[in-house]
Formats: sequence, structure tokens, C-alpha cells
Amino acid sequence: MSPRESSVSPPVEPASGAIAPLDASRSTLPAAPEPKHRDLERSDALSRYFSQLREHAPISREEEHELAVRWVEQGDAQAAKRLVLANLRLVVKIAMEYRRTWTNVLDLIQEGNVGLLQAVQRFDPYQGVKLSSYAAYWIRAYVLKYLLDNIRMVRLGTTRAQRKLFFRLNKEKRELERLGIEPEPRLIAERLDVTEDDVIDMEQRLGHSDLSIDAPVREEEGSATHGDFLTGDVPSVEKNVADLELRRVFLEKVHEFAATLDERDRRIIEERILAEEPKTLQEVGDEFGITRERVRQLEARVVTRLREFMKASLVDFEYYAPGKD
Repeated sequence: MSPRESSVSPPVEPASGAIAPLDASRSTLPAAPEPKHRDLERSDALSRYFSQLREHAPISREEEHELAVRWVEQGDAQAAKRLVLANLRLVVKIAMEYRRTWTNVLDLIQEGNVGLLQAVQRFDPYQGVKLSSYAAYWIRAYVLKYLLDNIRMVRLGTTRAQRKLFFRLNKEKRELERLGIEPEPRLIAERLDVTEDDVIDMEQRLGHSDLSIDAPVREEEGSATHGDFLTGDVPSVEKNVADLELRRVFLEKVHEFAATLDERDRRIIEERILAEEPKTLQEVGDEFGITRERVRQLEARVVTRLREFMKASLVDFEYYAPGKD
């Protein structure tokens, strides 16, 4: 049975893939949550799932070792299936820890079951570790990854720092407050080994719910959306016009300045400043039969004179100054 088949049927075959510790393979099943509002169908499915789990009792340490050896050495799928079914209660226990974060516990159980399959496939029975202790890491990893990917419309936890802050930010705040210390972003950043900007960014994300840019600003028909007020990356029309006018004046003044230069300096201006695809210092040097360094010196001298000329003409020369090469 595929690990992602119906939530009410326990997975029966190992798959491949993910990582979390506690020994809960013999824990009793929690009672199904009381149905609220329109959650009756979901609660019924969870109850049916719990009923099916009661048919799969935990196994002893010796039997677990024997089954794991059969799976590792002989590829016995029935042995792997028995290991999975005997530890499904552990998945439920871990999933229930996050029921306040994600109300549909069946989603968490399903993801945890995939993690359990990963653990069974990768388990080494010769390391002296119980399968439940090893599997807990993988189960929790899959559950947490599911929460990170789905808890918000905009994904959280895309970096190591974000994942750490997502799970530990509020805990660190409470700990600092318990010690009588103001939980400033700088202190939290030092304790969690992240940047202060990361802390501030995560506080803002967790402190505000997601908002669609297509959501109307007012509850009125035809109201503008929030996206209508977002600043675009494209420069405004006014800025484009201003830049074009400044460039026109700049080029006009450069031509006026070039008319006062000798032939070589004027060519340097034309080929290094006015050209749409400026030549390199080496290309200009080859043209005049001089070294690249000499061209650089001549250009620096001409640019200094041009800068003074432009300042006198009230043109922003630095905006259009040529590069270093």
C-alpha cells in the first residue's frame, strides 16, 4: 500500500526518503478530539483510524530485532510491514503534539507515517538502538516539514535560520521574560546564532497573518485591492523623463567640452565616454601605439578636467562617469 493512500488505512510497505527522540511505541492511543462545528466527518475518520490501530499491538524488543534483521538481510517485505504497523502508535503520539498548530491531525499522521516508512527502510538493527527511538526523528522531521510548507500561503523556513526561529523564537522570548530580561531581537539573535535581521523578519511574519494582494481594501463592491498600492520595481514615468533629460544635457556638455581638446584627448572622450560600447583601455592603447597604463593616465587627466567643467555647468557628472576599465 502506498504511504500516501487513505488516511484511515495504515501504510503497509516501506518507501524511500527523511529524520526525531522518544520511546513511545507502547504508549496508549489518545482519545479522538471532540468534534467541533463541521469537523464531524474528520473526527469520524480519525476514530476509525484509531480503531484500526488497536488491531496492531506493539512488539517486544527481541521480535523487533528479529524482524529488522529479516528485512535488512533478506528483504522480507512482510517483516518490514510488521515493523511499520507496530510503530504506528508512535506516529499518532508525535502528530498529536502539533494538533494546536494544525487542526487536521490526519494530515500530520499521514506525513508522520511517511517518515516512519523512511525510518524502517534505513534502520540498522546492529546499532543497539530501538526502532522507535530512531524512527521518532524521521517522523517528527516529516511532520515539521509539512507544517513549514503549509502553515502559511507564503512559505516559511526556507533557510536554516528561518527554521530555527520558527520553532524556537517564542520559546526564547518566554525564557528571557522568565529571567526578567527584555526579549530584544539582538539578545535572541545571539542565543540562537542568527542575525538580528532574521529575528525581526520572523517576528513580523509570525505576528501578522497572510494577506492576499487581491483582497479588497474596503468591503465595498469595486473597492481597490491591496495590490493596487504596492510599489512596483519599474521606475516611475517622472524619473525616466528626468534621467533622459539629464543625460541629454550631459552629452550636450560633453560634446561642448570635447571641442576644446586636441585630437588624442577628443578620441579618448569619444571612445571611452560617449560610445555606446566603450573600448577597453588596451584597445585604445593599441590604436595610439601606447600602453594601457598610459591611456589610463590620459583618461584620468581628461576626466578630471571634464569633471570640473561639468560642475561649473551644474551637471551630475558622477552619475555618468566611466568605469575603471
